[in-house]
Amino acid sequence: MADKKVAVVMGSDSDLPVVKGAVDVLKRFGVDVEVHVMSAHRTPEQACRFSASAREQGFGVIIAAAGKAAHLAGVLAAHTTLPVIGIPIKSSTLDGLDALLATVQMPSGIPVATVAIDGAQNAGLLAVQMLAIQDAELAEKLLAHKREMEQQVLEKDAKIKEQFQ
Repeated sequence: MADKKVAVVMGSDSDLPVVKGAVDVLKRFGVDVEVHVMSAHRTPEQACRFSASAREQGFGVIIAAAGKAAHLAGVLAAHTTLPVIGIPIKSSTLDGLDALLATVQMPSGIPVATVAIDGAQNAGLLAVQMLAIQDAELAEKLLAHKREMEQQVLEKDAKIKEQFQ
């Protein structure tokens, strides 16, 4: 198990169906995860306190998921030195483009790594990769995961070749 845990913070409980993808990835790799609902707009003090104390609480990465205005990742990033990964959530008539732009267009000095709209699984994998920089066991698990993906593609390729030859 990784030394550091990951915080997964969503702006609303309606984001849970998407966010669950990140949680599942983290658990599959044996990373401790805490899941919270906090709003950049409705509970700003709570979000700031959480982020400011995240390192002392044993977190190594924060994943923040939000839709529409999607300021959560930026607010959390402004109050911590930990890496923050933003997941823009498709939750409006703009199909998540508003959340993507709000998450990715951070001002200089407040970086937020941003994955695709509803890209929770990649957020989980990116968090694992960040932790694996200092964790050889996690790095080995990631290598095994990549080999497994490679094998799956090779098996699919063989089936397709067989079907069309």
